[in-house]
Amino acid sequence: MGNKLDFAKADEILAQYGKKESGLIAIMQDIQAEYRYLPKEILEYVAKELGISIAKVYSVATFYENFSLEPKGKYVIRICDGTACHVRKSIPILEKLRSELGLSAKKHTTDDMLFTVETVSCLGACGLAPVLTVNDEVHAAMTPEKAVELIEKLKKEAALDE
Repeated sequence: MGNKLDFAKADEILAQYGKKESGLIAIMQDIQAEYRYLPKEILEYVAKELGISIAKVYSVATFYENFSLEPKGKYVIRICDGTACHVRKSIPILEKLRSELGLSAKKHTTDDMLFTVETVSCLGACGLAPVLTVNDEVHAAMTPEKAVELIEKLKKEAALDE
């Protein structure tokens, strides 16, 4: 993927929605799916192409918590810290993942851009607590040990992809 942003993909996405402001959220969702976050340069380009202010684009980007202005890893791990998960010890899982990956409350993504670890207030799977998702795939009844096994499995998977 390199550091050079590919605007051709942004053009394809814009064309798909007819460059209409009404398609802004869908356009941003597709851009995030493509780039794994919302690059500033791409957002500025989208604003220009749609004829709207960059401020409006940013207000949408910051309003919806699924949008990210920071690059994310190949595997986005979300740990639920809702009541059911918290009571069933989701925080030790978070702490174990952070220590395993060299992350912290301030640093969410590994330097190799492989993992991003975030907390969310609810994943809507309370009966399966504690829960985490990897790129929206649910992993139920987690433990710190199972989380480490999952990381190892994902690392192997990533090595095979290269």
